[in-house]
Amino acid sequence: MAMAVRPMSSGRKVKYVGRHLMMKGAYVDKVLSNEKKATIRKGVVKPKYGEIIIHAGGRPIAKAKITRVYYKKLRELGEYEARVEGFNSVEELMQELRRVYGNVKDDDYFTVIEFKIVQKLDELPCEDPYYGLEPSDIARLALRYISNALTELEKKVLMDITRTNSIRRTAINVFKDLNKRRIVRRVLRKVLRILVENNLIQLKAKSGSNAQV
Repeated sequence: MAMAVRPMSSGRKVKYVGRHLMMKGAYVDKVLSNEKKATIRKGVVKPKYGEIIIHAGGRPIAKAKITRVYYKKLRELGEYEARVEGFNSVEELMQELRRVYGNVKDDDYFTVIEFKIVQKLDELPCEDPYYGLEPSDIARLALRYISNALTELEKKVLMDITRTNSIRRTAINVFKDLNKRRIVRRVLRKVLRILVENNLIQLKAKSGSNAQV
């Protein structure tokens, strides 16, 4: 993951992005069609991880890899930044930034976070037991969106999976028994079912069918 191309002052306030990158619902189609390949945020923003889940319109839409992070002043943003943000011109980009952030100045710093979609969450393979998702991704989505539907034990299991990304290791960590893997799998299957039922993730239609699974 490429980092800053301009040294930042040690006194400049830094904001961080964790595993989840939030966007407006209006950007869903642009992100999923790869028309929007970056997000520009006011200030100095630093991602903590190389892979993130992008959320828009109140649901997770894609898993992405951050490919580049750099910083520019508002007046330095140009055609390239407008294009990767999904706009047709610098003027459109500037209008959007001013609409979102209000009265910005030419010398205000902005962070450009470029990303590449590695998995769309609206067309997951239904033939895979976990729909092609990593255990840690399933756990993070469940804890973020359906926590109220979970027991304390289920939350504990999922929290551990966010750290281990391993059914085996979580069985040992939580239950001290490798044979309890079946309980961990049961929790994952339960939360996947709820995520699908609530249209938070979507599956590809089965071969020969136009219906959504």
